[in-house]
Amino acid sequence: MSILKQDIKVIFERDPAAKSILEVMLCYPGLHAIALHRLAHALHRNKLVLLARLISQFARFITGIEIHPGAKIGNGVFIDHGMGVVIGETAEVGDNVTIYQSVTLGGTGKEKGKRHPTVGNNVVIGTGAKVLGPIVIGDYAKIGAGSVVLNNVPSHTTVVGVPGRVVLYDGERIPSIDLNHEDLPDPVAEMLHCLQKQIDDLRFQQEKCLKGRTPNDNTTL
Repeated sequence: MSILKQDIKVIFERDPAAKSILEVMLCYPGLHAIALHRLAHALHRNKLVLLARLISQFARFITGIEIHPGAKIGNGVFIDHGMGVVIGETAEVGDNVTIYQSVTLGGTGKEKGKRHPTVGNNVVIGTGAKVLGPIVIGDYAKIGAGSVVLNNVPSHTTVVGVPGRVVLYDGERIPSIDLNHEDLPDPVAEMLHCLQKQIDDLRFQQEKCLKGRTPNDNTTL
């Protein structure tokens, strides 16, 4: 019961739409999915694989969230909305992680053993992000909406784009953008901006040289 209370408390802390405990208990699929997963995971550890899979499939049917019974889910995990979330068999999710709808923690092939991501503590994974393979997502990392992450992500960094690109902030925790996806940087746009600035500088230098030429100056630029 204490774990359920913690899960409910987490929802109130991270979702301003939550109005009452009764509403959260009845209307939050992320809460239902994690509660059912704990039961399925316990059965899976005790080799009751079929029963565990049946419970996970039932949870998928009523919530739209598929968590394999073998996945390890930490405390304080909040799955917001949740429709389309898929968490694979060997995935590991740390404490105080926030996962938005349509996120996939999946594999990249049919290999055996560890084939799904390991997500650290206090991580935010934005809407539609795909985190694939046996990679490690460091603590306090932020995965931008729609990103496709195929490589390890260091702690205290943000990843955006397809494929995902790491944006470093001098090793310091990124402040005040945990839930504000519109504040995430766009490295592609920044690169295009730099290229445009270089073009403008070259054009300015060319025009300056042309203005400095005399009518009798036959020097080729």
